[in-house]
Amino acid sequence: MGYKVVVAGATGNVGREMLNILAERQFPVDEIAVLASRRSQGTEVSFGDRTLKVRDIEQFDFAGWDIALFAIGSDATRKYAPIAAKAGCVVIDNSSLYRYDPEIPLIVPEVNPDAIMGYAKKNIIANPNCSTAQMVVALKPLHDRARIKRVVVSTYQSVSGAGKDGMDELWDQTKGMYVPGQEVAPSKFQKQIAFNVIPQIDVFMEDGATKEEWKMVAETKKIVDPSIKVTATCVRVPVFVGHSEAINIEFEDFLDEDEARDILREAPGIMVIDKREPGGYATPVECVGDFATFISRIRQDSTIENGLNLWCVSDNLRKGAALNAVQIAELLGNRVLKKG
Repeated sequence: MGYKVVVAGATGNVGREMLNILAERQFPVDEIAVLASRRSQGTEVSFGDRTLKVRDIEQFDFAGWDIALFAIGSDATRKYAPIAAKAGCVVIDNSSLYRYDPEIPLIVPEVNPDAIMGYAKKNIIANPNCSTAQMVVALKPLHDRARIKRVVVSTYQSVSGAGKDGMDELWDQTKGMYVPGQEVAPSKFQKQIAFNVIPQIDVFMEDGATKEEWKMVAETKKIVDPSIKVTATCVRVPVFVGHSEAINIEFEDFLDEDEARDILREAPGIMVIDKREPGGYATPVECVGDFATFISRIRQDSTIENGLNLWCVSDNLRKGAALNAVQIAELLGNRVLKKG
């Protein structure tokens, strides 16, 4: 016996990826409904070898459905998630709306699976920000061994993190660079993204940090340990898919780089590619379409007493969004619903 599953936002990048991953991982689905706004009603999307027609979320009755994967943004989630939850359907939400609610668990299954039991308070579970998700997968096994005091992270985030409009803008600007008179002015991003990097993701806050940087701080504390100090600089780069992060970690206890490498090799969800030779590391190109978070360039930081540096790469549409949501659904099924 399987589950009755809803995918809301099925026409977007993340919604489509959710459908792909549900099929790839053979999630036990007895019945599936794909939803979007009224303007997308009737649009066809793929689920394994099946073609599904999108239904209008406004008219959908969530009663009798087990799990709803939401990828519809905060505004629509604010309207529809409480409706689904009240109808008895557990919502796994990819937006930022519920991440900081103390009564709603924020879950990365490799990191804090036991927190799943908190879902019952509101029948909603939050999916973390894409840049946070891959980082905490790397941090948790190291934190368990040597306790992390402080993290300094610089991100190199692909345009797919800004949705289809971000990907289109990079593509159009890149083409326009080679055709006189076809230049494309910035619209989705604050400055030209083609052949450029932009040190701003989301809006600026009073302290000078961007909201994306604040998210990494707040979410790491909620998911891993509130005592960890985190400072982040988040940068948009002209890459279509795949986020990269340079992470500097200061521990309470000494952790040798070789032991750290061994710990990470054994940790769930991680693939270590770390050869000290040209090309002996992971880049976004290699991680696209993969489930793993790739770790490379593990090395001691000699400028502090107990420090390590590492390079972390992951497919942001997968581990940073759709994959993590499906993994939460699997965890929910195994520990709570127990149908599959």
